[in-house]
Amino acid sequence: MSCLNPKVSGDFVVFDREECGTKGRDLHKQFVNAHPFQNIVIDDFLPESILRRVLVEFPSREPGRFANPQSNLKTGYQLEKIQSVFISNLLYALNSAQFLTFMEFVSGIEGLIPDPYYTGGGLHETARGGHLSIHADFNINEGLRLIRRLNLIVFLNDQWREEYGGQLEFWDREMTAAQRKVVPVMGRAVIFNTDQAYHGHADPLNTPEGVYRRSMALYYYTAPTRALDTYKQHTTQFRVRPGSKDFKDYSTIVREKLHDLCPPLLWRIMVRK
Repeated sequence: MSCLNPKVSGDFVVFDREECGTKGRDLHKQFVNAHPFQNIVIDDFLPESILRRVLVEFPSREPGRFANPQSNLKTGYQLEKIQSVFISNLLYALNSAQFLTFMEFVSGIEGLIPDPYYTGGGLHETARGGHLSIHADFNINEGLRLIRRLNLIVFLNDQWREEYGGQLEFWDREMTAAQRKVVPVMGRAVIFNTDQAYHGHADPLNTPEGVYRRSMALYYYTAPTRALDTYKQHTTQFRVRPGSKDFKDYSTIVREKLHDLCPPLLWRIMVRK
């Protein structure tokens, strides 16, 4: 039995609110007591039949959407690139009020808001030799003017072997060591609080040619409790592992310093250019 068992009718997927509430409450303590930041790893998150259909209808490989030294050979597919009605409806269901009930009870965060644009989310795929450097995600969605709170990742990797690499690593804020490593096997889901949550899979994938690290990724927000300009806004913050040859992201460092020094009005003008 899966953690959640939505009803599937043709191309439609519908979660049960009561089941979502019950399962969310059951997992809350595990989430809030985790280290190095609030997180939970859930095996058999959704029925295997749903995930296998996602794999069958997964988009054809395209050039990387995240083309930079920190996310080499990684690409992503948002709704306009997903031709599968079933996958689109599944992503809609993971943004539904019923599923938000699950996320709110797991996290204890009330008033969660989904992102209908799937900014940075949707389907992800990384090829052999690819990686994603350790980072903390952007904290403000400027288009929606919302505060980022939670990430959901559901892995889609059938018969994944540990020697392939690709473990999702959770690092402490001081970047001393990985505190948790999650093998991205089929049906395993990860939910975590994004407040200074350093994570990634920084070593190159060692998969055979044509075998990709795949996942669904969705992000959830809340409305700001004060003027948005008073929050210390940051883009994706990449970090360097001790003793590694990880690429140092000087552009982000400069941007963060400018944000700290600039008056709010001047910063808004600079960002909009």
